[in-house]
Amino acid sequence: MNYYNQYNGQPLYVKPTTPPGNTNYQQMALPAEQSYIENILRLNKGKKVRIHQTFPDSNEWRDLEFTGIIEQSGRDHIILSDPSNGVWEMLLMIYVDYISFDEPINYSPEFYPNN
Repeated sequence: MNYYNQYNGQPLYVKPTTPPGNTNYQQMALPAEQSYIENILRLNKGKKVRIHQTFPDSNEWRDLEFTGIIEQSGRDHIILSDPSNGVWEMLLMIYVDYISFDEPINYSPEFYPNN
């Protein structure tokens, strides 16, 4: 089966199945909430943000702030564009401290990628 043809850029979530011999697993399963950072950013695509990042292994580039328009986001990255200078940046989620918006944030605790 070719997954590349079916993948449309949205995260693939698979509901966990019960492991053999573990009858309490369903009680321990997390709720269906999918309010991950990547999904919140997708709901706010096109908005201007300031992304604050820390790079712990660098003395020269330790704490940085990136400003731009949210173009895309994925599990491990955010793509910003800056219309004032034409620069596009791909930032890694692992370095994100927090994200600032100058306007209300679109938020839904349940993310429906096809809506």
